[in-house]
Amino acid sequence: MSGPDKRTTVEDVVAELRPGMVVGIGGWGSRRKPMALVRAILRSDLRDLTIVAYGGPDVGLLCRSGQASHVVSGFVSLDSIPLEPHYRAARQSGSITATELDEGMFLLGLQAAAWRVPFLPTRAGLGSDIPRLMEHIATVRSPYPDPTTGEHEELIAVPALELDVALVHQHRADRSGNAVWLGEDPFMDDLFVRAARRAFVTTEQVVPTEELRSGGVDITRQRISRLDVDGVVETPNGAHFTECPPTYGRDETFQRRYAATAKSAEAWDEFRAEFLDLDEPGYQAKVAELGEVAG
Repeated sequence: MSGPDKRTTVEDVVAELRPGMVVGIGGWGSRRKPMALVRAILRSDLRDLTIVAYGGPDVGLLCRSGQASHVVSGFVSLDSIPLEPHYRAARQSGSITATELDEGMFLLGLQAAAWRVPFLPTRAGLGSDIPRLMEHIATVRSPYPDPTTGEHEELIAVPALELDVALVHQHRADRSGNAVWLGEDPFMDDLFVRAARRAFVTTEQVVPTEELRSGGVDITRQRISRLDVDGVVETPNGAHFTECPPTYGRDETFQRRYAATAKSAEAWDEFRAEFLDLDEPGYQAKVAELGEVAG
């Protein structure tokens, strides 16, 4: 049986955000990012955001727009372009501050928040400069002795990455927020959702609940429950220009065009006016027009 109808719009989701919020964005690098919501944030007057992500163009765009003031990440990459150019420029100029974690530490921070515990212990990061350079990262000693040596091992205590809001993109969802991914990797989207006080899902298609697992889709691909979701937005092609396989791949031509905007303020202003100042239907129409010209 379907639950309450939580369908909404990208504009209404962004209207619920506030300056200074900690915003978790799902996906991985330039893969299955909730770009329709990122574009809506770019059109808003939100500022002073802390962005928590396995970063890609979501992070780069919000750094370039000046809306991100702090970034917490395991990396920030466009995948086929190893370094996200706008994030790199923001780090080099000092326009943002950043907490750059080991990928495993980042995952455990999300897991701790999802489990509502203050930290989780790990060996990840031991022997690196993270404990020395990041004063908020503490170490703890295991209360259990090593059965061989009798020593109590020192571990890094990864603090919970608590989020005010999480934004993720999935392939299918029902109107209540149960959501299914169909690609190769869930990208920790379920952890982002559970780590957040509020969570919103964009999806390629809203379908009746009984159709979520149609076509032989395994039940294990439904990682996100309506119990953790506050709103659902149907956004076909909503992850563009990042990839969302098997529905569509990354738009490499568009991504290269985006990356080139880091070369000058004029290039950025032109790109923003052409693509980012449009509403979402306008953006999608412009992208479709480019595809027709290329074809």
